[in-house]
Amino acid sequence: MKSIAALQAVVTATPFDGEPSSAELDAIEVEMPAILADVVLLDAQIMTIDRTPTELDERRIRRARRRVLAARRELANRSAVVSLSGGAA
Repeated sequence: MKSIAALQAVVTATPFDGEPSSAELDAIEVEMPAILADVVLLDAQIMTIDRTPTELDERRIRRARRRVLAARRELANRSAVVSLSGGAA
């Protein structure tokens, strides 16, 4: 039987402290408008799960979908600008 102890040392060489790095926190901050827009859309959809959507519900969902698309478009445009400018935005 082969021992995998040597492989385990390589995998666990850097201890994980459970906290996100500053780069990960910065990435989350950049994506936060898209995340919040998704949450608003989910809330609007969840409210209509057990009943027929009213006209107000349909408008709320439409607005939330537009907000999600706008947030994702902004995020995509921002990342395209960063990649074109070599990372300095």
